[in-house]
Amino acid sequence: MAPGFEPVRDAFATVLERTAGGAAFSVVRRGEVLVELWGGPGWARDTLVVLFSGTKGVVATVMALLHARGLIDPASPVSRYWPEFPSGDVSHVLSHTVGLPYVEADVSFLDNRANARALAAQRPLWTPGSRVAYHAATYGYLCTELIRRVTGRSAGAVVRSLLGDADIHLGTPASEDHRVARLTRSPDYRISTFLRDPGRRRVVEKMYRGLLEPDTINSAAYRRAELAAGGATGTAAAMARLYDRICAGLLPRPVLSAATSTWSSGIDAINDRPVHFGLGYELPDSLGTYGPARAAFGHSGAGGGRHGAWPEAELGFSFTTSELQPEDTDRRGSLLLEALAGCL
Repeated sequence: MAPGFEPVRDAFATVLERTAGGAAFSVVRRGEVLVELWGGPGWARDTLVVLFSGTKGVVATVMALLHARGLIDPASPVSRYWPEFPSGDVSHVLSHTVGLPYVEADVSFLDNRANARALAAQRPLWTPGSRVAYHAATYGYLCTELIRRVTGRSAGAVVRSLLGDADIHLGTPASEDHRVARLTRSPDYRISTFLRDPGRRRVVEKMYRGLLEPDTINSAAYRRAELAAGGATGTAAAMARLYDRICAGLLPRPVLSAATSTWSSGIDAINDRPVHFGLGYELPDSLGTYGPARAAFGHSGAGGGRHGAWPEAELGFSFTTSELQPEDTDRRGSLLLEALAGCL
C-alpha cells in the first residue's frame, strides 16, 4: 500500500467485519498500485470473483474499442450490423433505452444465440430511446450478438483479444475454477430494493429468471456461458488496472468522451431506482454509487461490487466480495470510496 492510504486499510477492516465471506479492494493510478487489500476465509491475492454486472463495464470497454476501430458506430441502427433486429440504434442498446428488458420466449438463459434470436423477434415495450430501464440480462445478449456480427467471434474471445493478459474472464476456463470464490447471499439479500409496485415486481422476475440463485451463480455452467451482462470473473486488481488503463489512453479521447457522456438518465421505468448511463458505463447517480468524485464511470455489480474510474484523479478502483448484500443497506463500497477520496 502506498504511504498516506492507511485510512483505506482501516475502512477495509470495517468492511471485512461486515462481510460473512471474503472481499478485496484495489486502486491503481497511472500504473502504480496505491491500494491492494484482500481478506476473509480462503481468500488470496489472486482470488477470482463473479463480477455480475461489473461485466457490463468490461463489455462497454470492448464496444468502445470496436467503435475506435471503426467496426461499430453507436449512432447507427442495430440493423446495420444485425439485419434481423428491427428496433433502435446501438446507442439504445448500450444506454438501456431499447425497450427489451426481458426475454419473452421460453429459452435457457445460458444460450446467448437463442436469446438474441428471441429478442430480435420481440416487440419493444416502448419506442427505443423514449424511456430508460436497466436491461439486467438482455444487455448481454444484445451486445454479444452485435460483437459476433461485427467480428465473427464470441464475446469472450474478443475480450481476450482486446484486453490482453488481464485477469478477467468472460467464459472462465476450467483451469481457473480453483481460484473462484464461493458466493453466498446475506439473509436479507433481495434485488430491486427500490421497487414497491407488485406489477413491476413481476416484470423484474421475468428479467432475472432466477439468475441470482446460489446454485446458479456458483455453477461452472454459469461461468462458462460467456454471459456478457453478468457472468465474467475477475480479480479486484485486474479490474482496477483495466479502468486505470482506460484513464491512461486505452480508448481514444473522442471515443471515451462519447462513451462517458450522458445518454440516458432519470428514474428507472421498471425498478424506480435513479440511473445514469453512458454507452454501457454507469455514471454518477444520486445514490453516490461512485463515491464523492465529481466525474466517474464504471459499472457496479449485484451484491455490492463497485468497479470504475475517477478520471480527474486518473485512477481505477475495484471492490469485489463473495457475500451479496442488498443495495439499499450495503455501505461497504461507499466506505472504501469515501476513505479513498479523503486520501487524495
